[in-house]
Amino acid sequence: MKLTQKVQKILSYYESDNPGTKAKLAQMMMTGKLAGTGKLVILPVDQGFEHGPARSFAQNPDAYDPHYHFKLAIDAGLNAYAAPLGMLEAGAGTFAGAIPTILKVNSANSLATHVGGHNQAVTGSVQEALRLGCSAIGFTIYPGSDAAFDMFEDIREMAEEAKAYGLAVVIWSYPRGGALSKDGETAFDICTYAAHMAALLGAHIIKVKLPSDKLELKEARVVYEKEKIPSNTLGERVAHIKQATFAGRRLVIFSGGGTKSTSELMDEIKSIAKGGGDGSIIGRNVFQRPRAEALDMLKDIVQIYKEAK
Repeated sequence: MKLTQKVQKILSYYESDNPGTKAKLAQMMMTGKLAGTGKLVILPVDQGFEHGPARSFAQNPDAYDPHYHFKLAIDAGLNAYAAPLGMLEAGAGTFAGAIPTILKVNSANSLATHVGGHNQAVTGSVQEALRLGCSAIGFTIYPGSDAAFDMFEDIREMAEEAKAYGLAVVIWSYPRGGALSKDGETAFDICTYAAHMAALLGAHIIKVKLPSDKLELKEARVVYEKEKIPSNTLGERVAHIKQATFAGRRLVIFSGGGTKSTSELMDEIKSIAKGGGDGSIIGRNVFQRPRAEALDMLKDIVQIYKEAK
């Protein structure tokens, strides 16, 4: 596997990492139809934990089978497949080495009351990621939650162990709870803040939601308006989030969000690409569609990122 100049440049940004971790990052960036471009499209399937099986898979019953998701990610030529422990274990032997995998090591569920703050339980480990041949661990934090400080401490410890064993670290950074309004969870200043926090916590790859044009915090609004930070278009907001992750020295990929039309999703992907985002991590908008439709849609998404400057 000969690395492209683009991938070599991205790897150079991770100055403290050992060869094992850089090899895992390279593995993801050199897999699939976007190999060598520095762009990533990843399939995440942790929604069964988050929302329940029927809400996640009943629209496309084939998706109850863990093998379905492995095959979908492989046949679509994606960079990686992310899932909780049980989903990966159910296909680990059949698909060993076929696609890089990311073990989602913490999870929430829709039955909890969130007394004490939005939180997630640790449901996987670095050792299990190694046993399953994963390229990375994935961990969700909830900036703004009253439980966020515990989550920060958990990922600091797990990231230290993962990096020591040569694994990469992906952080889902989703502002939630505390003093944030519901609309504030995807506000421009808040999404940017969340991405920066993930970078500060040592993430190699950062996953955030797409930001609206809303500014949540009064103190931030003063600065955004004084400094005339561009925010009129989604592409401009994506570009600022990249700027906030160490001037673009960290890979930032964006959530596909809730179910939406293909045209809406494509418009978002075009804006991410225009803003210099590093790719997408799309779950429900892929596996809730019939397989043929999902593959056609992913083909178009990959092409948009291929053509990105």
